[in-house]
Amino acid sequence: MPSERIIVGAIGVGPQGSGVMGNFLGQNDAQVVAVCDVKKHVLANAKNRVDRHYGNTDCRAYGDFRELLGRDDIDVVLNGTCDHWHVLVAIAAAKAGKDMYVEKPMGVSLSEDKALRRAIKRYGRKFQFGTQQRSSWQFRLACELALNEKIGELKTINVWSPGSRQGGSMEVAAVPEWLDYELWLGPAAYKPYTKDRCVNSTWWHITDYALGFIAGWGVHPLDIAVWGGGDKIQTPLEIVGKAKWPSGGICNAALDWDVTMKYDSGVVMNFTGNPIYPEWKEKYGVDRGHGTVFEGTEGWVHVDRGGIKTYPESLKGSEFGPKDIRLTESNNHVRNLLDCVKTREKTICNIDEGVKADTLCHISDIATRLEGVKLRWDTCKEEFINN
Repeated sequence: MPSERIIVGAIGVGPQGSGVMGNFLGQNDAQVVAVCDVKKHVLANAKNRVDRHYGNTDCRAYGDFRELLGRDDIDVVLNGTCDHWHVLVAIAAAKAGKDMYVEKPMGVSLSEDKALRRAIKRYGRKFQFGTQQRSSWQFRLACELALNEKIGELKTINVWSPGSRQGGSMEVAAVPEWLDYELWLGPAAYKPYTKDRCVNSTWWHITDYALGFIAGWGVHPLDIAVWGGGDKIQTPLEIVGKAKWPSGGICNAALDWDVTMKYDSGVVMNFTGNPIYPEWKEKYGVDRGHGTVFEGTEGWVHVDRGGIKTYPESLKGSEFGPKDIRLTESNNHVRNLLDCVKTREKTICNIDEGVKADTLCHISDIATRLEGVKLRWDTCKEEFINN
Protein backbone atom coordinates (compact mmCIF):
# COMPACT_ATOMS: atom_id res chain seq x y z
CA MET A 1 0.00 0.00 0.00
CA PRO A 2 1.25 3.55 -0.71
CA SER A 3 0.98 4.44 2.99
CA GLU A 4 3.40 1.61 3.85
CA ARG A 5 6.04 2.41 1.22
CA ILE A 6 9.39 3.98 2.05
CA ILE A 7 9.88 6.81 -0.44
CA VAL A 8 13.40 7.13 -1.84
CA GLY A 9 15.36 9.84 -3.64
CA ALA A 10 18.69 9.04 -5.32
CA ILE A 11 21.42 11.71 -5.45
CA GLY A 12 24.40 10.85 -7.64
CA VAL A 13 23.35 8.08 -10.03
CA GLY A 14 26.56 7.27 -11.87
CA PRO A 15 27.84 3.67 -11.97
CA GLN A 16 27.97 3.13 -8.19
CA GLY A 17 24.88 5.11 -7.32
CA SER A 18 22.92 3.47 -10.12
CA GLY A 19 23.92 0.03 -8.85
CA VAL A 20 22.65 0.75 -5.35
CA MET A 21 19.50 2.36 -6.77
CA GLY A 22 18.78 -0.94 -8.51
CA ASN A 23 18.79 -2.60 -5.09
CA PHE A 24 16.20 -0.08 -3.84
CA LEU A 25 14.09 -0.73 -6.94
CA GLY A 26 14.12 -4.43 -6.07
CA GLN A 27 12.58 -3.89 -2.62
CA ASN A 28 8.78 -4.19 -2.65
CA ASP A 29 8.25 -1.75 0.21
CA ALA A 30 10.43 0.99 -1.29
CA GLN A 31 9.59 3.37 -4.13
CA VAL A 32 12.13 5.56 -5.92
CA VAL A 33 10.41 8.82 -6.85
CA ALA A 34 13.28 11.17 -7.65
CA VAL A 35 16.81 11.14 -9.06
CA CYS A 36 19.50 13.81 -9.15
CA ASP A 37 22.80 14.22 -10.98
CA VAL A 38 24.96 17.01 -12.43
CA LYS A 39 25.46 15.08 -15.69
CA LYS A 40 22.44 15.40 -17.97
CA HIS A 41 22.80 12.05 -19.76
CA VAL A 42 23.38 10.20 -16.48
CA LEU A 43 20.30 11.88 -15.02
CA ALA A 44 18.17 11.02 -18.05
CA ASN A 45 19.28 7.38 -17.97
CA ALA A 46 18.42 7.08 -14.28
CA LYS A 47 14.96 8.61 -14.74
CA ASN A 48 14.22 6.34 -17.69
CA ARG A 49 15.30 3.30 -15.69
CA VAL A 50 13.00 4.16 -12.80
CA ASP A 51 10.09 4.94 -15.12
CA ARG A 52 10.54 1.63 -16.96
CA HIS A 53 10.60 -0.23 -13.67
CA TYR A 54 7.29 1.22 -12.48
CA GLY A 55 5.69 1.49 -15.90
CA ASN A 56 4.98 5.22 -15.68
CA THR A 57 6.69 8.61 -16.11
CA ASP A 58 6.39 9.80 -12.50
CA CYS A 59 10.05 9.92 -11.52
CA ARG A 60 11.25 13.50 -11.10
CA ALA A 61 14.74 14.48 -12.28
CA TYR A 62 16.78 17.19 -10.54
CA GLY A 63 20.09 18.84 -11.33
CA ASP A 64 20.49 20.26 -7.80
CA PHE A 65 20.30 17.97 -4.77
CA ARG A 66 18.81 20.73 -2.62
CA GLU A 67 15.61 20.67 -4.65
CA LEU A 68 15.25 16.93 -4.09
CA LEU A 69 15.90 17.28 -0.34
CA GLY A 70 13.20 19.94 -0.18
CA ARG A 71 10.50 17.34 -0.87
CA ASP A 72 8.58 16.42 2.26
CA ASP A 73 7.46 13.06 0.88
CA ILE A 74 10.97 11.54 0.64
CA ASP A 75 11.96 9.34 3.59
CA VAL A 76 15.34 7.96 2.50
CA VAL A 77 18.15 9.38 0.39
CA LEU A 78 20.71 7.37 -1.52
CA ASN A 79 23.94 9.40 -1.63
CA GLY A 80 26.13 8.20 -4.49
CA THR A 81 27.88 11.49 -5.27
CA CYS A 82 31.60 12.02 -5.74
CA ASP A 83 33.51 11.61 -2.47
CA HIS A 84 34.05 15.33 -1.88
CA TRP A 85 30.27 15.84 -1.84
CA HIS A 86 29.39 12.85 0.41
CA VAL A 87 29.44 14.62 3.75
CA LEU A 88 27.86 17.93 2.70
CA VAL A 89 24.95 16.19 0.96
CA ALA A 90 24.54 13.80 3.91
CA ILE A 91 24.47 16.63 6.47
CA ALA A 92 21.89 18.47 4.38
CA ALA A 93 19.84 15.26 4.20
CA ALA A 94 20.00 14.82 7.98
CA LYS A 95 18.84 18.41 8.51
CA ALA A 96 15.98 17.74 6.08
CA GLY A 97 14.88 14.77 8.18
CA LYS A 98 15.97 12.04 5.78
CA ASP A 99 17.45 8.66 6.65
CA MET A 100 20.23 7.70 4.26
CA TYR A 101 22.51 5.26 2.50
CA VAL A 102 25.89 6.93 1.94
CA GLU A 103 28.43 5.48 -0.45
CA LYS A 104 31.96 4.94 0.77
CA PRO A 105 34.41 6.37 1.62
CA MET A 106 32.84 8.94 3.91
CA GLY A 107 34.69 12.28 3.82
CA VAL A 108 37.84 13.79 2.38
CA SER A 109 38.95 14.74 5.90
CA LEU A 110 38.39 13.36 9.38
CA SER A 111 36.84 16.71 10.34
CA GLU A 112 34.12 16.05 7.77
CA ASP A 113 33.50 12.57 9.20
CA LYS A 114 33.07 13.98 12.70
CA ALA A 115 30.72 16.70 11.46
CA LEU A 116 28.51 14.12 9.78
CA ARG A 117 28.45 11.94 12.88
CA ARG A 118 27.31 14.93 14.95
CA ALA A 119 24.55 15.70 12.44
CA ILE A 120 23.30 12.11 12.27
CA LYS A 121 23.01 11.95 16.05
CA ARG A 122 21.60 15.44 16.48
CA TYR A 123 18.79 14.83 14.01
CA GLY A 124 18.22 11.18 14.95
CA ARG A 125 18.66 9.78 11.43
CA LYS A 126 19.29 6.18 10.36
CA PHE A 127 22.56 5.88 8.45
CA GLN A 128 23.91 3.02 6.36
CA PHE A 129 27.53 3.21 5.19
CA GLY A 130 28.11 1.62 1.78
CA THR A 131 30.58 -1.03 3.01
CA GLN A 132 28.28 -3.77 1.77
CA GLN A 133 30.67 -6.62 2.61
CA ARG A 134 29.08 -6.65 6.09
CA SER A 135 25.97 -8.02 4.42
CA SER A 136 27.75 -11.14 3.13
CA TRP A 137 27.87 -14.32 5.22
CA GLN A 138 31.58 -15.06 4.74
CA PHE A 139 32.67 -11.71 6.17
CA ARG A 140 30.39 -12.14 9.17
CA LEU A 141 31.75 -15.66 9.81
CA ALA A 142 35.38 -14.53 9.52
CA CYS A 143 34.79 -11.75 12.05
CA GLU A 144 32.98 -14.07 14.46
CA LEU A 145 35.87 -16.55 14.30
CA ALA A 146 38.26 -13.73 15.25
CA LEU A 147 36.07 -12.14 17.92
CA ASN A 148 35.44 -15.46 19.66
CA GLU A 149 39.12 -16.49 19.48
CA LYS A 150 38.45 -19.59 17.42
CA ILE A 151 41.85 -18.75 15.90
CA GLY A 152 43.36 -18.30 19.35
CA GLU A 153 44.41 -14.91 20.67
CA LEU A 154 44.32 -12.31 17.88
CA LYS A 155 47.83 -11.08 17.05
CA THR A 156 47.88 -9.74 13.49
CA ILE A 157 45.45 -8.31 10.95
CA ASN A 158 46.65 -8.11 7.36
CA VAL A 159 44.68 -5.91 4.97
CA TRP A 160 45.21 -5.14 1.29
CA SER A 161 43.38 -3.48 -1.56
CA PRO A 162 44.01 -2.37 -5.15
CA GLY A 163 46.34 0.60 -5.50
CA SER A 164 45.49 3.93 -7.10
CA ARG A 165 46.28 4.93 -10.69
CA GLN A 166 48.42 7.68 -12.09
CA GLY A 167 47.94 9.84 -15.15
CA GLY A 168 44.86 11.81 -16.04
CA SER A 169 44.88 14.31 -18.87
CA MET A 170 46.30 17.76 -18.15
CA GLU A 171 44.77 19.15 -21.34
CA VAL A 172 42.44 22.05 -20.54
CA ALA A 173 39.17 21.68 -22.45
CA ALA A 174 35.79 23.35 -22.79
CA VAL A 175 33.24 22.16 -20.23
CA PRO A 176 30.80 19.78 -21.97
CA GLU A 177 27.24 21.06 -22.30
CA TRP A 178 25.94 18.03 -20.40
CA LEU A 179 27.95 18.80 -17.24
CA ASP A 180 27.24 21.36 -14.50
CA TYR A 181 30.93 21.73 -13.70
CA GLU A 182 30.48 24.43 -11.05
CA LEU A 183 28.13 22.21 -9.05
CA TRP A 184 30.31 19.14 -9.68
CA LEU A 185 33.26 21.01 -8.13
CA GLY A 186 31.14 22.28 -5.27
CA PRO A 187 33.34 22.65 -2.16
CA ALA A 188 36.57 21.71 -3.95
CA ALA A 189 39.17 24.24 -5.04
CA TYR A 190 38.51 25.65 -8.50
CA LYS A 191 40.56 24.02 -11.25
CA PRO A 192 40.08 24.45 -15.00
CA TYR A 193 38.16 21.60 -16.59
CA THR A 194 40.44 18.99 -18.14
CA LYS A 195 39.47 16.29 -20.60
CA ASP A 196 38.86 13.32 -18.27
CA ARG A 197 38.81 15.05 -14.87
CA CYS A 198 35.21 14.14 -14.05
CA VAL A 199 35.24 10.44 -14.95
CA ASN A 200 35.48 7.91 -12.12
CA SER A 201 38.80 6.46 -13.16
CA THR A 202 40.38 9.92 -12.80
CA TRP A 203 38.69 11.90 -9.99
CA TRP A 204 38.91 8.91 -7.64
CA HIS A 205 42.67 9.55 -7.57
CA ILE A 206 42.75 13.37 -7.30
CA THR A 207 43.04 14.56 -3.71
CA ASP A 208 40.78 17.57 -4.26
CA TYR A 209 37.93 15.07 -4.60
CA ALA A 210 39.06 11.84 -2.92
CA LEU A 211 41.96 10.11 -1.14
CA GLY A 212 42.54 7.57 -3.90
CA PHE A 213 42.16 3.86 -3.30
CA ILE A 214 43.80 4.01 0.13
CA ALA A 215 40.25 4.98 1.07
CA GLY A 216 38.12 4.36 -2.02
CA TRP A 217 38.91 0.65 -2.04
CA GLY A 218 40.85 0.29 1.20
CA VAL A 219 37.84 1.16 3.36
CA HIS A 220 36.21 -2.18 2.42
CA PRO A 221 38.82 -4.56 3.89
CA LEU A 222 39.58 -2.07 6.68
CA ASP A 223 35.90 -2.05 7.65
CA ILE A 224 36.04 -5.83 8.03
CA ALA A 225 39.17 -5.41 10.15
CA VAL A 226 37.17 -3.04 12.39
CA TRP A 227 34.26 -5.48 12.60
CA GLY A 228 36.40 -8.48 13.48
CA GLY A 229 39.09 -6.70 15.50
CA GLY A 230 36.59 -5.48 18.07
CA ASP A 231 37.89 -3.82 21.22
CA LYS A 232 41.46 -4.94 20.52
CA ILE A 233 41.78 -2.30 17.82
CA GLN A 234 40.05 0.45 19.75
CA THR A 235 43.15 1.21 21.82
CA PRO A 236 45.81 3.89 21.17
CA LEU A 237 48.25 2.91 18.45
CA GLU A 238 51.54 3.72 16.78
CA ILE A 239 51.38 4.18 13.01
CA VAL A 240 54.09 4.54 10.38
CA GLY A 241 53.78 4.43 6.61
CA LYS A 242 55.30 5.00 3.21
CA ALA A 243 53.94 5.23 -0.33
CA LYS A 244 54.79 5.46 -4.00
CA TRP A 245 53.48 8.66 -5.60
CA PRO A 246 52.48 9.51 -9.21
CA SER A 247 55.11 11.02 -11.48
CA GLY A 248 52.81 12.79 -13.95
CA GLY A 249 49.22 13.68 -14.83
CA ILE A 250 46.55 15.20 -12.61
CA CYS A 251 46.10 12.11 -10.42
CA ASN A 252 48.08 12.69 -7.22
CA ALA A 253 46.91 10.12 -4.65
CA ALA A 254 49.24 7.43 -3.28
CA LEU A 255 49.71 4.67 -5.87
CA ASP A 256 50.87 1.93 -3.52
CA TRP A 257 51.40 2.10 0.22
CA ASP A 258 52.64 0.18 3.23
CA VAL A 259 51.23 1.13 6.61
CA THR A 260 51.82 -0.56 9.96
CA MET A 261 49.61 0.08 12.99
CA LYS A 262 50.76 -1.25 16.35
CA TYR A 263 47.96 -1.19 18.92
CA ASP A 264 48.58 -0.99 22.66
CA SER A 265 46.53 -4.20 22.92
CA GLY A 266 49.38 -6.03 21.17
CA VAL A 267 47.60 -6.44 17.84
CA VAL A 268 49.50 -5.33 14.71
CA MET A 269 47.64 -4.30 11.56
CA ASN A 270 49.44 -4.21 8.22
CA PHE A 271 47.71 -2.34 5.39
CA THR A 272 49.06 -2.28 1.86
CA GLY A 273 48.03 -1.47 -1.70
CA ASN A 274 49.00 -3.70 -4.61
CA PRO A 275 51.23 -5.48 -5.21
CA ILE A 276 50.40 -8.01 -2.49
CA TYR A 277 53.40 -9.35 -0.62
CA PRO A 278 54.51 -12.68 -2.19
CA GLU A 279 54.54 -14.33 1.23
CA TRP A 280 50.88 -13.43 1.72
CA LYS A 281 49.98 -14.90 -1.67
CA GLU A 282 51.74 -18.13 -0.78
CA LYS A 283 50.50 -18.39 2.80
CA TYR A 284 46.84 -17.56 2.16
CA GLY A 285 46.61 -18.86 -1.40
CA VAL A 286 45.22 -15.55 -2.68
CA ASP A 287 45.23 -14.12 -6.18
CA ARG A 288 42.89 -11.16 -5.70
CA GLY A 289 43.64 -7.52 -5.10
CA HIS A 290 41.76 -7.22 -1.82
CA GLY A 291 41.32 -9.12 1.41
CA THR A 292 41.40 -9.23 5.19
CA VAL A 293 43.22 -11.81 7.31
CA PHE A 294 42.91 -12.32 11.06
CA GLU A 295 45.85 -14.26 12.48
CA GLY A 296 45.81 -15.75 15.96
CA THR A 297 47.98 -18.00 18.08
CA GLU A 298 46.16 -21.11 16.84
CA GLY A 299 45.26 -20.34 13.22
CA TRP A 300 44.06 -17.74 10.75
CA VAL A 301 41.05 -16.81 8.64
CA HIS A 302 41.22 -15.03 5.28
CA VAL A 303 38.15 -13.48 3.67
CA ASP A 304 37.41 -11.58 0.47
CA ARG A 305 34.54 -11.40 -1.99
CA GLY A 306 35.57 -14.75 -3.46
CA GLY A 307 35.01 -16.64 -0.21
CA ILE A 308 36.64 -17.63 3.05
CA LYS A 309 39.72 -19.71 3.87
CA THR A 310 40.94 -20.91 7.25
CA TYR A 311 43.92 -22.62 8.78
CA PRO A 312 43.31 -25.20 9.99
CA GLU A 313 40.48 -25.82 7.52
CA SER A 314 38.29 -27.21 10.30
CA LEU A 315 37.84 -23.66 11.66
CA LYS A 316 35.15 -23.03 9.03
CA GLY A 317 32.96 -25.57 10.80
CA SER A 318 33.38 -24.01 14.25
CA GLU A 319 30.34 -24.12 16.49
CA PHE A 320 29.26 -21.09 18.49
CA GLY A 321 27.83 -21.27 21.99
CA PRO A 322 25.24 -19.10 23.74
CA LYS A 323 27.96 -16.96 25.32
CA ASP A 324 29.81 -16.31 22.05
CA ILE A 325 29.69 -12.98 20.26
CA ARG A 326 27.27 -13.09 17.32
CA LEU A 327 27.17 -10.23 14.84
CA THR A 328 24.16 -8.67 13.16
CA GLU A 329 22.99 -10.85 10.30
CA SER A 330 22.18 -9.12 7.04
CA ASN A 331 21.96 -10.56 3.55
CA ASN A 332 21.25 -7.28 1.80
CA HIS A 333 22.68 -3.87 2.73
CA VAL A 334 19.72 -1.88 1.40
CA ARG A 335 17.22 -4.27 2.98
CA ASN A 336 18.95 -3.83 6.34
CA LEU A 337 18.61 -0.04 6.07
CA LEU A 338 14.92 -0.22 5.16
CA ASP A 339 14.22 -2.55 8.07
CA CYS A 340 16.00 -0.15 10.43
CA VAL A 341 14.07 2.81 9.02
CA LYS A 342 10.95 1.01 10.26
CA THR A 343 12.27 -0.26 13.60
CA ARG A 344 14.69 2.65 14.30
CA GLU A 345 17.33 0.12 15.30
CA LYS A 346 21.01 0.49 14.37
CA THR A 347 22.01 -0.44 10.84
CA ILE A 348 24.74 -3.02 10.29
CA CYS A 349 27.21 -0.26 9.39
CA ASN A 350 25.92 2.71 11.33
CA ILE A 351 27.61 6.09 11.58
CA ASP A 352 29.85 5.09 14.50
CA GLU A 353 31.16 2.02 12.69
CA GLY A 354 31.56 3.96 9.46
CA VAL A 355 33.68 6.64 11.11
CA LYS A 356 35.92 3.98 12.68
CA ALA A 357 36.69 2.44 9.30
CA ASP A 358 37.08 5.77 7.53
CA THR A 359 39.42 6.99 10.27
CA LEU A 360 41.86 4.17 9.48
CA CYS A 361 41.95 5.40 5.87
CA HIS A 362 42.70 8.97 6.94
CA ILE A 363 45.44 8.21 9.43
CA SER A 364 47.01 5.79 6.93
CA ASP A 365 47.03 8.51 4.27
CA ILE A 366 48.60 10.98 6.72
CA ALA A 367 51.24 8.43 7.75
CA THR A 368 52.29 7.89 4.14
CA ARG A 369 52.69 11.65 3.64
CA LEU A 370 54.97 11.81 6.69
CA GLU A 371 56.97 8.85 5.45
CA GLY A 372 58.90 7.06 8.18
CA VAL A 373 57.63 9.29 11.00
CA LYS A 374 56.19 7.28 13.89
CA LEU A 375 52.90 8.82 14.97
CA ARG A 376 50.80 8.08 18.05
CA TRP A 377 47.05 8.05 17.55
CA ASP A 378 44.55 8.26 20.41
CA THR A 379 41.59 6.21 19.22
CA CYS A 380 39.23 7.55 21.89
CA LYS A 381 40.07 11.24 21.46
CA GLU A 382 40.51 10.80 17.70
CA GLU A 383 43.68 12.87 17.53
CA PHE A 384 47.42 12.47 17.16
CA ILE A 385 49.36 12.70 20.42
CA ASN A 386 51.98 15.45 20.67
CA ASN A 387 52.02 16.14 16.95
